[in-house]
Amino acid sequence: MTAAASATATLLALGGIPMIGLGDDLAAIILDAVERSGEALRDGDILVLAQKIVSKAEGRVVPLARVTPSAEAVDLAERCDKDPRLVELILSETDKVMRVRKGVLIVRHRLGLVLANAGIDQSNIAQEGEGVALLLPLDPDASCAAIRQEIARRTGRDVAILIIDSLGRAWRKGTCGIAIGVSGMAGLLDLRGAPDLHGRQLQTSELGLADEVAAAASLVMGQADEGRPVVLVRGIGRGRSEGRAADLIREPEMDLFP
Repeated sequence: MTAAASATATLLALGGIPMIGLGDDLAAIILDAVERSGEALRDGDILVLAQKIVSKAEGRVVPLARVTPSAEAVDLAERCDKDPRLVELILSETDKVMRVRKGVLIVRHRLGLVLANAGIDQSNIAQEGEGVALLLPLDPDASCAAIRQEIARRTGRDVAILIIDSLGRAWRKGTCGIAIGVSGMAGLLDLRGAPDLHGRQLQTSELGLADEVAAAASLVMGQADEGRPVVLVRGIGRGRSEGRAADLIREPEMDLFP
């Protein structure tokens, strides 16, 4: 499966997205924002959604007052200097604790992602009482598929949907946007067998296509108080594939740095 590289691509952060709450119709909100931007969806477009709005709509907000930390959470909290209740939530989303240091807890999330604090965040969330935390969607790939299906039903357009988040990377400083949910495009684009400039077949090249789109979209989406959680991407050869973000996860047995 290949996708032709485009010489030109456009990214438009959609304005006017309201604060999202439990049960909100994301498809309707996105389509309204597209219309108000003066655009109309086209086949082949990609809609990139910040993880936070999906988690909020799906009710993944947890008040810390409702969390009772386990003995393991209390121990880890002391080692990494975090609220034991927050650590308990991290453990509830975690398959394996990878590293523990002051200020950071690196885990392998149940989705396969290796990241800090299981992706649980408290920024850009209205804090009430003793505080709340926002967890990743239960199944981001399924969330993408549902939103894509609803948009297709309402518009007749074949668009792809990405859910993205900002993660740190081993050996590199700073966070970068990555895809945690994909529908309607290749997550991992296999270029093996394609020719290079001299006709030699590529032997090992696999492109993290969804992650590259996610990183580009995060530049116009912003990371702080911009309030632009949806980006319309146009002009990216996305491959005709029912890819998943799960395709981008390296199998633990293939990990060279366990």
